[in-house]
Amino acid sequence: MKIGVTSQNWRTVTGHAGKARRVLVYSPGADGRPVEIERIDLPKEMSLHEYHGEDHPFYALDVLVTAGCGDGFVRRMAGHGVRVFATSKTDPEAVAADLLAGKPLPPPQPHGHD
Repeated sequence: MKIGVTSQNWRTVTGHAGKARRVLVYSPGADGRPVEIERIDLPKEMSLHEYHGEDHPFYALDVLVTAGCGDGFVRRMAGHGVRVFATSKTDPEAVAADLLAGKPLPPPQPHGHD
């Protein structure tokens, strides 16, 4: 299983998944705990907001976790077999550990444009 976590700063779970270009990728290790196996770092034109091809690197994930995204993003990813979870949890490795353990993630923070 490949779990991607949007993280523009490589330290915390970040939102705006459609514009995300940096994703930490985890897979279960021998002990079942998450192991970081890859860092995806894309140019701006490869954000899903900009890119409309069928071969995007995010489509190779099984799961993508973000701090926030829209329904269109969720539908688009589902069309490529990727489940999307939005959460308020901020630690990428802890998010991956919870998913691997079958634990639910806390819901995302409310989002507004003031």
